[in-house]
Amino acid sequence: MFRRILIANRGEIALRIIRACRELNVETVCVFSEEDRGGEYLDLADRAICIGAAAPRESYLKSDRIIAAAEVSGSDAVHPGYGFLAENAAFAEKCRACNIEFIGPSAESMRLLGDKASARTVAKKAKVQIVPGSDGVLEDDNETLQVADRVGFPIMIKASAGGGGRGMRVVHDKTDLLATLKQAKQEASGAFNNSAVYLERYIERPRHVEVQIIADHHGNTVHLGERDCTLQRRHQKLVEESPSPAIAPRTRADLCAAAVKLAKAANYNSAGTVEFLVDVKGRFYFIEVNARIQVEHPVTEMVTGLDLIKAQIRAAAGEPLEFSQKTVTFHGHAIECRINAEDPDEKFRPCAGLITKFRPPGGHGVRVDTYAHDGARISPKYDSLLAKVIVHQPTRPEAIRCMQRCLAEFTIEPLKTTIPFLRKVMEHPHWLSGEIDTGFVERTF
Repeated sequence: MFRRILIANRGEIALRIIRACRELNVETVCVFSEEDRGGEYLDLADRAICIGAAAPRESYLKSDRIIAAAEVSGSDAVHPGYGFLAENAAFAEKCRACNIEFIGPSAESMRLLGDKASARTVAKKAKVQIVPGSDGVLEDDNETLQVADRVGFPIMIKASAGGGGRGMRVVHDKTDLLATLKQAKQEASGAFNNSAVYLERYIERPRHVEVQIIADHHGNTVHLGERDCTLQRRHQKLVEESPSPAIAPRTRADLCAAAVKLAKAANYNSAGTVEFLVDVKGRFYFIEVNARIQVEHPVTEMVTGLDLIKAQIRAAAGEPLEFSQKTVTFHGHAIECRINAEDPDEKFRPCAGLITKFRPPGGHGVRVDTYAHDGARISPKYDSLLAKVIVHQPTRPEAIRCMQRCLAEFTIEPLKTTIPFLRKVMEHPHWLSGEIDTGFVERTF
């Protein structure tokens, strides 16, 4: 096991990793930007090191400064969390070249699966069904037009190097194709410093279902069930739940088996998520792999009783998984709501500022992952995620009632948040019945 881990992230996920390390009796070093100086979560780390100015490109994306902080602090490993450098293969290689373990997959696996275009190739070779589309990234306008004609409209243009809805556009006919392609490439370049995009058929009214996998360096690859992430806004997940309320047991088994097959084909050896679209007939299609821990990993932890961060750290340290596919069991129903500092009445405009009152919910089966507190200042420089409320109950109706109660209790002042919007979602008849698709929010709200 590692003696000391440097956490190359901030906020909620940094605190989550600190707590897991403490329970493993591993020391922690947390880097921070000038903007995050004084953050209460930093007090729980054994050491905190400033690595630069507020802008991510001057701090959390500065790989050389992070590695220098790891060397100065004598850290054995770096945990990247999610976002920032979590899926940066070059950073993983730099860490390992400096004899610092990167807590994540190998750089080779990350390149194969972190790039969506090459991940489609891996899936195809592993005989995992993919959405019809281009064989790789689009090279020019003529190729784009040819592929679109072959695949058929509507189509989806997607950034090859990233996620979160950035560099992603739906095109319904050839008239807007090239102009939309240009917009997608510009957005992808700005978000990921990589303008490469690819094209695939747009699946009408799908569900978004993902499978959590984890693998070690001893050949063990295990799935930990699925999460339904269908409730989204502009391709950004808002609510996640497990198990999915809308897929049959056979589909669930096939989804999970496909995820394991894909991970093995890429020699994957860490925590990761394999994402699928499920159409109205129950057919599923691979879309991408998130080669890191996910924001919504607590949903899986609640239904399995496993600690994914600890398992990820142990696997990186060379230890075999402490569980097998046969010993993994699933209990009850879990739902997670993401609480963002955004104003739903103003097109979800980010709302930064000082929190004067922060009262999270509690009670049986309730978990709140957050770094916020009374007196916390929420920066406009970073992601607007304030907290995650996760509930776990025996059944889905009970979990929904518990979440309704939690959202009614949760008080954050004076910032605008997504809580009022989420309360409306939790009461909507289509959500209650589970009859939604990825376009539900745009059509309904």
